[in-house]
Order: sequence, then structure tokens, then C-alpha cells
Amino acid sequence: MFKNIGHIIKLGIALLLINVLAHYFYKRIDLTQDQRYTLKQASTTIVSNIQSPIYIKVYLQGEFPAEFKRLQIETKQLLEELRAINTKLKIQFVNPDSFRERLIKKGMIPSKLTVEEDGKLSEAIIFPWAEITYRNNTELVNLLPNSNATSQDEQLQFAIENLEFSFVSAIKNSSTTKKKQIAVLTGNGQLHDLYLYSFLSAVSDKYSLAKFTLDSVLTNPQKTLKDLTSFDLAIIAKPTVKFSDNEKLTLDQFIMNGGKTLWMLDYVQADQDSLRRTGKMLAYPRDLNLTDVLFSYGVRINTSLLKDLYAAKIPLATGNVGNKPQFQNLPWFFHPLVGGNPNHAITKNIRPIRLQFATQIDTLKNKEITKTPLLVSSLLTAKVGTPSFVDLKTVADEPTESNYKSGHQLLGVLLEGNFNSAYKNRIKPFDTPLFKAKSKSTKMVVIADGDIAKNQLLKGKPLDLSIDKWTQETFGNKEFLLNTVDYLLDDEGLINLRNKSLKINLLDKQRAYQERSFWQLFNIVLPIVLLVIFGIVFNYLRKRKYK
Repeated sequence: MFKNIGHIIKLGIALLLINVLAHYFYKRIDLTQDQRYTLKQASTTIVSNIQSPIYIKVYLQGEFPAEFKRLQIETKQLLEELRAINTKLKIQFVNPDSFRERLIKKGMIPSKLTVEEDGKLSEAIIFPWAEITYRNNTELVNLLPNSNATSQDEQLQFAIENLEFSFVSAIKNSSTTKKKQIAVLTGNGQLHDLYLYSFLSAVSDKYSLAKFTLDSVLTNPQKTLKDLTSFDLAIIAKPTVKFSDNEKLTLDQFIMNGGKTLWMLDYVQADQDSLRRTGKMLAYPRDLNLTDVLFSYGVRINTSLLKDLYAAKIPLATGNVGNKPQFQNLPWFFHPLVGGNPNHAITKNIRPIRLQFATQIDTLKNKEITKTPLLVSSLLTAKVGTPSFVDLKTVADEPTESNYKSGHQLLGVLLEGNFNSAYKNRIKPFDTPLFKAKSKSTKMVVIADGDIAKNQLLKGKPLDLSIDKWTQETFGNKEFLLNTVDYLLDDEGLINLRNKSLKINLLDKQRAYQERSFWQLFNIVLPIVLLVIFGIVFNYLRKRKYK
């Protein structure tokens, strides 16, 4: 008896020591095949640096479809992993049913889901949102973002894959005191603020924006360059006026000194508004005087317009009923719908992107520059040389597939590495102590369409860039541009979390409905039968042993 008590005491002491050691040497082990519960280094670094309590409210509590319970469970498990890194994270799951209107006013739009249960379809409303508060800053997290998913199950999988990126980026934004600086260049006929409102207003939620004109290079180019180098990123949105040599050197040296750039360039003059008014227009090359600069960075933008059979639609009057014109949405092949690179964080799982009168990009050989295609046309394309007339009446023509044999065309590219200055072995238009013949490691994105960021107007007010006001089609332009800005300004590699892939085994709903009786019996009756058999056998063996 005393020997057994001694064993119990030793076991108790051992368990106590294990708990004490576990407090100082905490370790979680991820045994899943896809390592879904292993956080990336960028997440660990950002979360561990939180100094004050950060409060996370998740509105995924209450009654909602069974398949979306998985989203709730995965969210809880992710947040537990984050809290294991830093206990200053305070997590709360809240049922939003009693204050839905208040959440909608904050911008948390509910999601309407189609639910299949017992072979019947019904609708359910959920609030897949989280609210992160750090000191006086609040960030909203959409747990069910829009994607190019073709089914609700695929959308759910994308949402689960995106959880780590969504939460960690929101935590970073709410806890960051010093924001990166972005210069929106003006002075060369760039898009007016009103047409960039949807894009830039979303960017301003995370970064500091400022207009920057290059006009001052005429009087004091050295100061203009010095002022520009204080920014982290320059956005060049559809310039229409030729760049002077002073302006080119200023941009070149901004890049050589580590600045990032987002180029959105139209190398062909083609105005959709004038086409609507007259039904016909002349498309001709536009000289921006940037060809030599971009060539030194490893790209060349051509001046042939691209036609793509996979295109966005435009409304056209096709007849009259009484005194009212009747409109029909028809594909306009000069507005290609391009797909994103599925293997890159910028473009993974985003909807098709609408371009307008885009041209094609060539990449040049340069071993020091990594070139990653971001936007690529479909296979069925044709090139239209300029100058040439574009007639709106051609929209009614039946396309012939044999005329669209140009294949995939590159329309947007990411360049990363050490760039050579365009003025490396040339006479410089002005002298500057900041001049560098070769850049430090930096990156830029070049898009051969200036209208990719242009939002439409309704009664003089800007509309959302993601939606066409005429056809109500939705596009991935806004998400693509925001991801691009995030990638260019991301020093921790945070946006690479968007590349996270998980294998989620989804339930075969049709089979589950057909075999539901069998599995109900299997899960309810079989355990009871096994328990009874075990009891009978156990009692028989016990009686036999102690008879």
C-alpha cells in the first residue's frame, strides 16, 4: 500500500515539474500535412512587437450554416496561435444579431449565403467581419473577401487561406505609428484626382499620400529630386504630356536611390468618351519620351492596340421600343479582361481585371532584374497597329477566331533587382550629388494601360473602381492595385502570406443527403451496440476469471 502511495507522489511531482518547465519552455507542434497552424516569420515578427493590449472582436458567433462553422473554427485556431506569441491579444467572439445596423454603419456589409440542407436550398445572412482596436486605431477585417471563386466552397477555402494575411496586416496597420509616404505625380497631364478617388482613398487608409508636381524641375531640379527621394513610392497614373529630360532624370534618380514606382502608361491616344460621342475615333501613338528610361530598366511598351475575345462588355443602343432606345451589353474587344498570375501574391485569387485600349509589353534580357508577369491576356488576341481608326460599329461584327492568333500578351509586369540608370553613360541634364549609376535593390510595376485605376463618375461623383456603372459587372482592378502598392512597400514580406495554400477536404453534399440514414445509424446506433458487446464480453471474462 505504502509502495503505491510512493508511486503516486512521484507521479504528482513529475507532472508538477513538467507544468513548470512548460511555462518557461512553451512549444506548439503542428502535425498537419500542409502546416496550416504554423505561422510565417513575418507574422511572428509583427505580432511579437505589439507593446500594448490589442482587442479583437470577431462577429462569427451564433447560428449560421454548418459549412461556415469551419471558418469560425479556423479563425479561432489562428487567433489562438497569434495569442500564443503575444498575450496582449485580447480575443472575443460576439453574436452580431442584436446590433446589425450598427455594424452596417461602420462598413461591415453582411454576406448572403446559399445553404443546401436536406436537398433544399435556403438563404442565410452572416457578418464575416472582425474589428481590431489598438489604442485609438481601429481596423476592420473582412473574413470572407470577394474572389474569383466559382463556387461557395471555393470562396470558403480562399477565405480560410487568407485569414493569416488579413489579421496580421490589420494588426500591423492598427499598431503602426509612422506610415509609408506615397507621391502621386502631377504636372504631365496625369488623371485628375476625381478619377483616382476610389483607388487613392483606399490607399490612404494605410499610407500617407501627397501630390507631387515635377514642374519645379525647371527652376530647381536638385531640390525637386531631394524632395522626391523622401517618398517611398511614386504613382504615375496615365500621363499625357511628354516628360522633359530634367523630369526623366529626377524619376530615374528617385529609382536609383531606392524609390519604388507604379507606372500606369498609355502609349496610344484612344479616348473612350469621344468614341461614345462620335462612334469613331483615330487611335495614334502617344510620345511620352519614356522609351529610353524604361528600356534601361528592362521593358519596352509597344504602340499596337490589343484586341481580346475575352473582353468586358459595353452598353450599346440596338433599337427603339416606342420613343425609348433599347440597350444591350455587348463584348468590346478593345477592353480585354485579363487574368492575374495565380502563383504571385499580388494577383492570386483576384477577379479578372478590365483594361481599356491596352498595349503589349516586351521584356528585355537583363540578368540582374527579375521579371514576373502579373497581367496576361487570353490566347485569342489580335494586334491593331496605330495610327488606325476604331469604329464602334464593329462591336456588332461576328468575330472570326482565325483573326485572333497573336496568343498570350504581357500587359503588366513586376521588375525587381538592381537597375541601371538611364543616364549611366550619358550627359546629364543637371548635376546632383544624389546621382547613382546603379540602384540599390528596389522594385517597380509597369502596366501598359493608364485607365486601369480610373473610376467612373455618376452625376459628378466618383464610383467604386470595382464595378461598371452600365453593366454592373465586377472587376479586380481595385484589389489588384491595392495589392501592388502593398507589395511594393512591403519590407517584411507580409503580402506573401496571400500565397498560403491549404488543402481542405470538403463534404460531398449530394452523397451525404442520399446516404444520411446510413450514416446516422452508423454514428448513433453502432457505438451503442459496440458498448453493449464490450460489456457482455467484459462481464463474461470477469466471471470466468474469479469463478
